[in-house]
Amino acid sequence: MTQRARSVTAKQGRERAILDAARVLAAERSVREVTLTDIAAAVGLHKSAMLRYFETREQIFLLITAEAWQEWAAAVRETLAVADRDDVPAILARSFVSRPLFCDLLGQAPMNLERNVSLDAVHQFKTIVLGEIATVRKSLRQLGISERGAALLTTTGSSMAGALWQMAAPGTRLREFYQSHPDLGHAVVDVEPQLTDILTAILNGAAS
Repeated sequence: MTQRARSVTAKQGRERAILDAARVLAAERSVREVTLTDIAAAVGLHKSAMLRYFETREQIFLLITAEAWQEWAAAVRETLAVADRDDVPAILARSFVSRPLFCDLLGQAPMNLERNVSLDAVHQFKTIVLGEIATVRKSLRQLGISERGAALLTTTGSSMAGALWQMAAPGTRLREFYQSHPDLGHAVVDVEPQLTDILTAILNGAAS
């Protein structure tokens, strides 16, 4: 049986192992399908022992979401540093779609994850996210995009990436069902081109 982590370093190591296991499981399936029992089994703990490290399953995934925001923002800032203004919609759309788990988390966070943790956990999460968004908006401003335009691009980009990803249902039986029925063709969502079109309209509108 796996022993309880007693030192601070051991506890941090166990927490990291739990987060990594949850990330892998969610990438293989989807966030909504991964239970606390699944994560506990992956790290060799009993479900009840998980509460020594995290208050809920949702807190685990909210922390993973915060890390995903940090990874996304760092990559986008690097890309925008050598980009042209007109390339921004495609860059942002691609930055989301190339991170399937991030898109899944973006859809789950406001509907589920943030509602099943303590307010302190929500505050910590929002502080990290808003800080990362601010850095990306600064990069957008350096390309000559207005403050309002930068805000709309980041807010709409992230919210629509999460929503469209859930609608697209990639890798699921539902997606296969839509694709196999011509009369349901309107239900087949291609996230990247649709998101690029939306962000292009916002960029052009913000400039007018």
